[in-house]
Amino acid sequence: MQRVFADPASPWAAPRYADAAAGVRGLLPAFAGRITFTRFLAPEQPAGAWRAYYAQWPFARRPPDAELWSLTDEFAALADHVVDATTFGKWTPGLAARVGPDGRLVLAGVSTDCCVLSTALAAADAGVEVLVVSDACAGVDDASHLGALRVMELYRPLIRITTVADLLAGVEP
Repeated sequence: MQRVFADPASPWAAPRYADAAAGVRGLLPAFAGRITFTRFLAPEQPAGAWRAYYAQWPFARRPPDAELWSLTDEFAALADHVVDATTFGKWTPGLAARVGPDGRLVLAGVSTDCCVLSTALAAADAGVEVLVVSDACAGVDDASHLGALRVMELYRPLIRITTVADLLAGVEP
């Protein structure tokens, strides 16, 4: 839930960021004490194919403390635990330890078709049950969001798609 995705002037703005933020807000009370926010950061020196990626997106070559990488104000105050990564996927050793080998990872945020998808696939490969909260996510556009959800649904039962209302009501997807 970073500024780079929330700011309409950002090249990476998610048009439905406000909708995803509303969904995340709705989930927070149910997960108090177990929330991890993640941040995508540019590496100091891109390597491999990342060099071409940052040649396409030079605005993103900013240090980790740059404002664009900050969580938006409403979430920054709630971020007791943050995982930073220079990769799209945030299934890092730190997040894996927090979830545990028999845990459940509930994913929400932006962008569905990039960071959420990459994290969900890696966690599922590690054997973790993954729930993606569709109405607490936003993609680069609606078609990409829906396409990513369809792809993740193909990984069922490892990855399941749910909604805020169903998750909070205990309805299993």
